[in-house]
Amino acid sequence: MNVPMQSDLEKKINILNNMIKESNKIVFFGGAGVSTASGIPDFRSKDGLYNQHNVQFEKYQPEYLLDRHCLYCNPKVFYEFYRQKMDTRDIKPNITHYKLAEMEKFGKLKAIVTQNIDGLHQKAGSKNVIEIHGTTQKCYCTKCKKEFPYDYIFNSTDAIPKCECGGMIRPDVTLYSEPLPVKASNDAYNAIATADMLIVAGTSLAVYPAAGMIDYFTGKYLVLINKGNVDKAIYTDLFIDGDMTEVFKLITV
Repeated sequence: MNVPMQSDLEKKINILNNMIKESNKIVFFGGAGVSTASGIPDFRSKDGLYNQHNVQFEKYQPEYLLDRHCLYCNPKVFYEFYRQKMDTRDIKPNITHYKLAEMEKFGKLKAIVTQNIDGLHQKAGSKNVIEIHGTTQKCYCTKCKKEFPYDYIFNSTDAIPKCECGGMIRPDVTLYSEPLPVKASNDAYNAIATADMLIVAGTSLAVYPAAGMIDYFTGKYLVLINKGNVDKAIYTDLFIDGDMTEVFKLITV
């Protein structure tokens, strides 16, 4: 009887599942690539947000449109771009989000550290989600700090959404030129430092200080799942170069 040969991906999935089976304090560190299967573009790939040509915004550097200076010095441009590109209200989670929620439910996954601001992990049912770049699911007044419904900015007909106090209403997102939120950063460092397995996925590890967080991992297994290599040189116990949804649908808990 001939036994089918396993592909390289299948072999790596088996190794990954064995690592998961042995681990009890897994932390997932994810980037934009986690949400691309849901229809949200990443930033730096050839089809990413920074390479989408839009006549309305082409005179600006892509990073500038999500920078603190754009928000406060050129707010009409900021909000126009934000409303066009950051609206995830009708976006649904994909297999990766749901599988991570399942891993948490079964006590394997202790925390998700995400660079994403789309709220899809929570939509999938995950509870302990550390959003180090904030979230589009919250907004507040820059003057009085009053909180507004998460979709207020998207529903507002004003070019620059304003509070009754006169302050500008902004998304609770960490923009370029802004420091990471202290609590989220500390929670992320602590989660990674105490994990016995760290799965890094869907990120180029090009954005600091977020990319530096994985240096705090001292556990047993460091796994990297990404399409292509990453910018940061790291040692991994397992590297899977492939489509994340293909990997996560084969993970067993």
